[in-house]
Amino acid sequence: MKQTGLYVHIPFCVQKCLYCDFPSFAGQLDKREQYVKALQKELMQKAAQCKDYEIKTIFFGGGTPTVLSAEQLQCLMDTIKQNYCITEDAEISIEANPGTLDFHMCQALHNMGFNRISMGLQAWQNCLLQTLGRIHTNAQFLDNFQNARKAGFKNINVDLVFALPNQTISDWLETLEQVTALQPEHISAYSLIIEEGTPFYDLYEKGVYQETDEQTDREMYHKTVAFLKEKGYHQYEISNFSKNGKQSRHNSLYWLDGIYIGFGLGAHSYWAEKRFHNPYDLDCYIQKANAGMDLAEDVEQIPIYEQYSEFMFLGLRMTHGVSKKRFLERFGKEMADIYGDELEKLKKEGLLEESNGFVKLTERGIDVSNYVFVAFLKDAEEIIKNI
Repeated sequence: MKQTGLYVHIPFCVQKCLYCDFPSFAGQLDKREQYVKALQKELMQKAAQCKDYEIKTIFFGGGTPTVLSAEQLQCLMDTIKQNYCITEDAEISIEANPGTLDFHMCQALHNMGFNRISMGLQAWQNCLLQTLGRIHTNAQFLDNFQNARKAGFKNINVDLVFALPNQTISDWLETLEQVTALQPEHISAYSLIIEEGTPFYDLYEKGVYQETDEQTDREMYHKTVAFLKEKGYHQYEISNFSKNGKQSRHNSLYWLDGIYIGFGLGAHSYWAEKRFHNPYDLDCYIQKANAGMDLAEDVEQIPIYEQYSEFMFLGLRMTHGVSKKRFLERFGKEMADIYGDELEKLKKEGLLEESNGFVKLTERGIDVSNYVFVAFLKDAEEIIKNI
């Protein structure tokens, strides 16, 4: 039986972080019950599309899914279990911001079937948390982390962000030291991206904050890789590190260019070689879902040359790289038939290397990964020339 993953979007937050550009918002918490009912209808409506698939990963993201009540989350989980074929060993994750995870909530999540929690700490220093617009302190994070452990969670991810305004290298190393002392199974460490349309973007435009220089950003990244390796974390993707066997299976589905289906406000899907997303307007989403209407917007049939490109630049995010055998099995063509010139050029520049049938980024290639990825963006005319 074929396998796939489900993404469930919960857009509500206690307070929206200043750097966040995801479809989420503070306020409108009075619409949570309406939203949950609409989401249940969408889950039931789309179940027929997945009748031939086993669900191997489920990911509740946001927003902050844990601003819903335990009863509301239970309703959603019950709807999924009743309408979808979930594998016995499925990874079932939920994102949670510290400050929303008391022991009773953690216990309820564990009892309803969640087996992985992703906690957004971002930084250890309370002054930096305030800068980011976070709702919690490091003490609250510690309390919530221990609540999750007591409730039985044996797979916890901690999200971290570096290259923050006014963050020093010693601040970042302290964050890594404090987090690894807790022995989470997984750590995600991202460089801050200043997205247009966010309060952070406006603050940088006004000169309130200065963007971290590239040299410091790269120094923080390289220290992260070395530090986490020493602490027993395996780097399996550019920004993700895990204990043995604890890689994020859901996110790996994205990086390996697998199919997935999304539910909820603004949720994206990649299904039947098409990409599309749900409405971004909350009232529009609720109205359409309740009416059983088609929610897909901006439906795009992915042409074969874009499938080639996505296979390459998504897969190259993984430290083991992209498999030449898998490329051949997927497309019926050798990787070199499509990208021979690009591969040779990037190897000569010391940005790619090849071993055991895999092509992967070198350490230097990771530092300029966007440059490498662009090399695989070819249009149909260029592709035809090579085949």
